[in-house]
Amino acid sequence: MSQLTEQTVARYLLEVEAVKLRPNEPFTWASGWKSPIYCDNRRTLSYPSARDYIKMAMAKAIADRYPQTEVIAGVATGAISWGALVADALHLPFVYVRSQAKDHGMQNLIEGYLPEQSKVLVVEDLISTGGSSLKAVEALRAAGADVLALYAVYTHGFSVAEELFAEAKVPMHTLSNYGAVLTEAEKIGYITPDLKPLLDEWRKDPAHWRQ
Repeated sequence: MSQLTEQTVARYLLEVEAVKLRPNEPFTWASGWKSPIYCDNRRTLSYPSARDYIKMAMAKAIADRYPQTEVIAGVATGAISWGALVADALHLPFVYVRSQAKDHGMQNLIEGYLPEQSKVLVVEDLISTGGSSLKAVEALRAAGADVLALYAVYTHGFSVAEELFAEAKVPMHTLSNYGAVLTEAEKIGYITPDLKPLLDEWRKDPAHWRQ
């Protein structure tokens, strides 16, 4: 992804408070990890300028790099909206993948019509450790799909996620990332330069940061 796109998306995430940085009062994730950053990309859906920029940037990137894409698949729940928006921009069919199958009705894990051997591009909102995203990829492959790649709005850039995607042979691309957010945050005065080392430490070893 171009540096301009990375920085523009990072700026939007900060402006609409989809990303919050709080190194001196860290957030606690469900995993128990302490984190200086909180990311909720769904907030950008409420801001047309941010929403449109992200939608079109992702649609163009997919069209340019994976023109053979036949179906867009969103990962529930955060990327259902992004997947649908991108599919609409590309005039492609859309499906979404549940975190687990429904316990009633058809007990679907994948919602929508997915022909076998479809060339599928997976859309995510956020890449953390990558586990939930790869479960969606496994479900699509089990249904007979050919998963081309995954595109996400943002990634923390953890090495564990990059390793998991490489092992699963799934190319992973993102519009923006942790480094771009820090650069933009410093540029607009959201953080001061003296906080950068502390913030850099977290990304290198998030499981043990401030434990």
